[in-house]
Amino acid sequence: MTGSPPTALRPQHPSPRSLRGLAEAFDLEVRGELGDLEVTGVVLNSSMVRPGDLYVGVPGRNAHGAAYAEAARDGGAVAVLTDAAGAGIAADAGLPVLVTPDARAALGHVAAWIHRTDENPATLFAVTGTNGKTSVVHLLYGMLRQLGVVAGLTSTAERRIGDEVVTSSLTTPEASELHALLARMREVEVRAVGIEVSAQALSRHRVDGLVFDVVGFTNLSHDHLDDYASLDEYFEAKRELFLPDRSRRGVVTVDSEWGERLVAESRIPVTTLTTRPDVDADWRLTVLEESPTHTSFVLEGSGGRRLQTRVPLLGWYMAANAALAIVMLVESGYDLEQIAQVLDRDGGIDAYIPGRAERISGERGPLVYIDYGHSPDAFLQTLGAIRRITTGKLIMLFGADGDRDTTKRSDMGAIAANGADVVVVTDFHPRFEDPAAIRAALIAGARAAVPDREIHEVPDPREAFRTALALADEGDAILYAGPGHEDYHEVKGVKIPYSARDDATAALREAGWGE
Repeated sequence: MTGSPPTALRPQHPSPRSLRGLAEAFDLEVRGELGDLEVTGVVLNSSMVRPGDLYVGVPGRNAHGAAYAEAARDGGAVAVLTDAAGAGIAADAGLPVLVTPDARAALGHVAAWIHRTDENPATLFAVTGTNGKTSVVHLLYGMLRQLGVVAGLTSTAERRIGDEVVTSSLTTPEASELHALLARMREVEVRAVGIEVSAQALSRHRVDGLVFDVVGFTNLSHDHLDDYASLDEYFEAKRELFLPDRSRRGVVTVDSEWGERLVAESRIPVTTLTTRPDVDADWRLTVLEESPTHTSFVLEGSGGRRLQTRVPLLGWYMAANAALAIVMLVESGYDLEQIAQVLDRDGGIDAYIPGRAERISGERGPLVYIDYGHSPDAFLQTLGAIRRITTGKLIMLFGADGDRDTTKRSDMGAIAANGADVVVVTDFHPRFEDPAAIRAALIAGARAAVPDREIHEVPDPREAFRTALALADEGDAILYAGPGHEDYHEVKGVKIPYSARDDATAALREAGWGE
């Protein structure tokens, strides 16, 4: 696995806070002597403890985190925060124990207090939705830097602290890591931060202790129904971001009924954006040109406000993501005219989004795109975008996550068969599921939709891409959906090193299509 060490995620010069003051601030029950102890950080993982940390023990799938209190003590933890059950478990570690009814629910606010998050002068942006979150966050980051602002971000793909890059493990970090990350950003004078916020982050308290200046909503479609009982419940989780204790202002894409519903149910002021000519909104996006290398568009608002630019990415939906980012900047106080001048100066938006409709092919041979999309709607939009710029046949290579939402697999297969001329099904993070069963579900969906579609089943992703490439020629296109930016392939709990980007690039070279 790659990326900077975890030390990059924490402030290098933390300011100690009184442990007694913490207990008083949150009315925590205290077991043991606090004395003059001070705390400089907070962690959930005992292996990540540093001297001066508060270790937080929460119930886990297999054990209670309080069971690792002795390991936390040995790492230098000064105290434990846990629930009543955990307090009994942690007692033998000999550390003072702070007791709260729900340690996970308290974590964000405790981390905010320890890291003085409310003293951070940075403008905080957050983006939620099913698809497009990562892209919007990276587009915000790119445009902020074009405006001369020291910026940071945290997304599914990576964390950025100015120019420093750290590989991500969760779409939204745990609250302890997120507040430490913001504290580190404050040290290097980051003045604006984009944060990708998943539904699970809201449900699991990962963004607690933060109030965002501007939040954005992209869309909502079938995904994560292994975590949520219905689309309504999934929507309600995301709606939490549009409450006054979470955010100050919002920007909502109203292309769907979910966007309209969010506007109606939001409890903060919202500005609306649409890509549809038949929908009323405060801002309207019109795509001017789609090409393999960029998408040009015009964004128009009330009072004659207008911006025309381009994004170096494929597809109308990337223009929609860029438009959402621009409107969020305007809502936070940036001048549209200034944004337009900077983008015109630079020939458009300057942003790189790892593994999102990322073209890895050169000037010769088939077009090859690597994409992180792993939901039916993501398949539909990306296939449509590639189809519109492809003169030859379109080949789609994909798999499906094991131990994740199984209800979307049939739709994924059907959309692939309807949108591509050739379908190649492979393994993608089977985890503890039978990979053959996952492939069978995808193929069944494809066969039901288009019985005579050409389908190849190739379990190994390396062989699968080479199969797809062997079927392609000049003027054709390949969409490899699923892995995106990731650099591993998970099988039975083991993360096997594998980068779809690197492997596909090597295969293109082997086939004589290198740059």
